Amino acid sequence: MKKLDRFIVKSFVAPFVATLVVVVFILLLQFLWVYIDELVGKGLGMAVILEFMMWASCTVMPLALPLATLLSSVMVIGQMAENKELLAIKASGVPFSRIIAPLIVCSAVIAISAFFIGDRLVPKAYAEIYTMRDDILNTKNEIKIPSGIFYDGIEGYTIRVDEQNKKSKMLYGVVVYDHGNGGNTSVTFADSALIKISKGKDYLTFSMYDGSNYQETNSIRYADTTLTLQHIDFSRQELVIPLKNYKFEKSDTVRFEDAAKSMSVRLLKHQSDSLHHRIDSLDAVHYDNARRSTIFFLGRQLDTAFRDDSRQLFEDPGYLKWGTLEDKASGIKKASESAERFSSEINSYKFNVYEEEFYVRRDDIELFKKFAQALACFILFFIGAPVGALVRKGGLGTGAIVSVLFFVLYWVVDITGSKLAT
Repeated sequence: MKKLDRFIVKSFVAPFVATLVVVVFILLLQFLWVYIDELVGKGLGMAVILEFMMWASCTVMPLALPLATLLSSVMVIGQMAENKELLAIKASGVPFSRIIAPLIVCSAVIAISAFFIGDRLVPKAYAEIYTMRDDILNTKNEIKIPSGIFYDGIEGYTIRVDEQNKKSKMLYGVVVYDHGNGGNTSVTFADSALIKISKGKDYLTFSMYDGSNYQETNSIRYADTTLTLQHIDFSRQELVIPLKNYKFEKSDTVRFEDAAKSMSVRLLKHQSDSLHHRIDSLDAVHYDNARRSTIFFLGRQLDTAFRDDSRQLFEDPGYLKWGTLEDKASGIKKASESAERFSSEINSYKFNVYEEEFYVRRDDIELFKKFAQALACFILFFIGAPVGALVRKGGLGTGAIVSVLFFVLYWVVDITGSKLAT
């Protein structure tokens, strides 16, 4: 590699890495903004949040790599043009195509890397994201008892607190309704209380001080409708409440590995072929069912060879001759029922085939995207390099704005094409 090539490659690598980090960060913020409501209030640990952000960063890589390639090519060529380096190199007899030759190689390497990232890393990231989102949604909100209102966030209990001391975490004026036996048959009043949740969030301990418990007990005999009220005063009482689904537990990703975004190129091709075979089998099944639903069905197999007299039934003029009005009415009724069955079979066929074809189109879109997003890294470089040479400005200036407009156009075309294809 010549000194000029090394100089141009070194000038390209640093802006590309910096731009890629910034673009991933911006796209990650947009991703988190969409799902922030699902993450807040679950009591998730920092490790869980960081893992979620890591996989989310991987999912935006197919979009970040083309944009980073476009911006960095504009910045590098624009900076060289602004510093008169591009002019000096061209004045020495080196054509522009030779100047950007090492960058073409770099963009090709980025495109190949983008394909493998989209084929290997991104599907795994989507499977992890789908699994973590589902597990987070199944995790109940963190227990935070407000003051002055009834709180029913704990299953089977309703709690009311008059006031709280945030420093000592002591609760005052506590009322606890236990709905374990149905209704409000048990209520506890306490002057003060402390709440402690176990480390594994398996149970909650309610330590209550200076209070009373009132509980209604039904008679053992069904015919006896009298109730007994039990009253107990206490100076200290502990109520242990079992908790379920308050701790985040990550499950296996296998249940989301058949999603289109969670599949590699090989799996997408295999699933698409399977769906095409299923559509072909639906054609044969529904065609046979439709023939059976008509009054002209002769019991022949689907692949019966053509016979000279195969149309005899339709051409027989005596077929539609009726003996009496009752026979005619019966024949018309049978024909109407046959037509309804035939119409129902056609509608069922259209629905089933449309559903299968929808999944085929969805898988094909994801398959083509893996190639298109990789190819976009290579193509957008050839937009960014001439733009940088024309504007003769490095950094995030006019050239970057023009490049972003080109990228937005690419993004809109990509989204619109995907919508139209489905």
